[in-house]
Amino acid sequence: MTHVLLATDSDSVYNAVDAALGSELSEISRVTAGVDVLGAVREQQPDVVICDLQIGNMGGMATCLDLRMEAEMGRAPDTRVLMLLDREADVYLAKQARSDGWIVKPLDAVGLQRAVLAILD
Repeated sequence: MTHVLLATDSDSVYNAVDAALGSELSEISRVTAGVDVLGAVREQQPDVVICDLQIGNMGGMATCLDLRMEAEMGRAPDTRVLMLLDREADVYLAKQARSDGWIVKPLDAVGLQRAVLAILD
């Protein structure tokens, strides 16, 4: 079973990800604030974190960088991160955050499934 941690404060993003990835073969948990991602990763040890670029008090870029730095220091597991971007120009931010992959919204089920599978391989 694949465990996905989704970091978004948007119900529509959660519903789209759940519809695309939710099944008997995957489990999706959600946090609604970027500052909660690190604790959830430590506790749940998901296979992949899907991180919305715009999340409340700590954006997706800062959240991804925080995960990377904590993993490098041995204080968190090394976790794959897929960023959900608002526009094509945000690809630069995903690269700077050292994200494993990204997808530009609006989300489509097949594209999201492919993006998750690509970073898990």
